[in-house]
Amino acid sequence: MKMIFNIWSSIFDIIAPRACTICGKRLSLSEAVICATCNLHLNRTNYHLSPYDNELARCFWGKIPIERCAAYLFYQHHTQSSKMVYALKYGNRPDIGVVIGKTIAEAYARNNFFEDIDALLPVPLSKDRLKQRGYNQSEELARGISETTHLPILTNVLRRNAFHQSQTKLDRWQRNENVKDVFSLINAEKISGKHILIIDDIITTGATITAVGEELLKAEGIKISICSLGYAKD
Repeated sequence: MKMIFNIWSSIFDIIAPRACTICGKRLSLSEAVICATCNLHLNRTNYHLSPYDNELARCFWGKIPIERCAAYLFYQHHTQSSKMVYALKYGNRPDIGVVIGKTIAEAYARNNFFEDIDALLPVPLSKDRLKQRGYNQSEELARGISETTHLPILTNVLRRNAFHQSQTKLDRWQRNENVKDVFSLINAEKISGKHILIIDDIITTGATITAVGEELLKAEGIKISICSLGYAKD
């Protein structure tokens, strides 16, 4: 069966060759989303090696209690990796999220990052933004992580009430104001007593995650950890 799949993959790759999301180079059959060269040059944080105390984790100290915190990449606008993130969020490429999610899970699992985690909770989009985009990029990342870790994904616990405006061009104070009262906990019983891993795409000031965490903490006995694709320093 695997041989048949490989044959069809080879034929399809000839008909519709796949290209690296970052450099545009044609991908080999063993490569997915990005080529080996671009993958080698990704600016990884390695925060999963010290998930209790790293630069991103400190963003949440004194705001919400967290168990572990990691981001896969350092994110900067107009860089190679930003092309991949842009394609995931705005280029109708949910497959990027799944592939990168698997990559994150495989790397982090070696250091027991997912130990005692009960479920994954992707940061929800508003109904309007979800309809516009067609998918939730954080949910696609969670899907990839779930395929490797077999952890369930929770999409009916937290609701995003409205989309005010993108956080992208806001300063730290504006980001905090922009996410006030944006999220509502709608199924506290489902997460009571559980250790929940929040999944997000890019974290900058941590305002969105803090708002999510504050709402989740209304559930009894909950523990929170955080995992994102990227960390964009101010």
